[in-house]
Amino acid sequence: MPAKINLQIAIILFAAAIAGLMTGPAPALAQEDDRISRSQGQTVYVPAYSHIYSGDRERPVYLAVTLSIRNTDPRQSITITRADYFDSEEKLIQEKIKNPVTLNPLHSTRFVIKESHKSGGSGAKFMVEWESNSPASPPIIESIMISTRGQQGISFTTRGRVIREKK
Repeated sequence: MPAKINLQIAIILFAAAIAGLMTGPAPALAQEDDRISRSQGQTVYVPAYSHIYSGDRERPVYLAVTLSIRNTDPRQSITITRADYFDSEEKLIQEKIKNPVTLNPLHSTRFVIKESHKSGGSGAKFMVEWESNSPASPPIIESIMISTRGQQGISFTTRGRVIREKK
């Protein structure tokens, strides 16, 4: 096989292997019991990458970034009060929410950073804050990065990490 096809197959197999490592059993629908932690709000740090580096010369590969926020609670709405995008040096680049966004039970929303917006860097991040009037199942908050060139593409996800619980 030509080297180009071998590289494409290797990239596909690598992406499939990573996807397999990052996914586990499907989560059960949130139930109101003691086994599921509930919260009335959190601050979540979500890693993002506006670009990553390739090859010995560290050639940048620019990526489109999607911030995905999914309300996992089947009964309780949540409100997103902040979704700020920062660069590698903690400089605020964009405030994605001007007014609070309410997500009804099991609804989701997304915010996109265009591939042409290159200032985030490999250490970019989102800071997301959400709240609820009553304890709710915490949302799934992820960033999805993707780029395609010709017949090659790269995509991966990162999951947010809670850094503060609402008091």
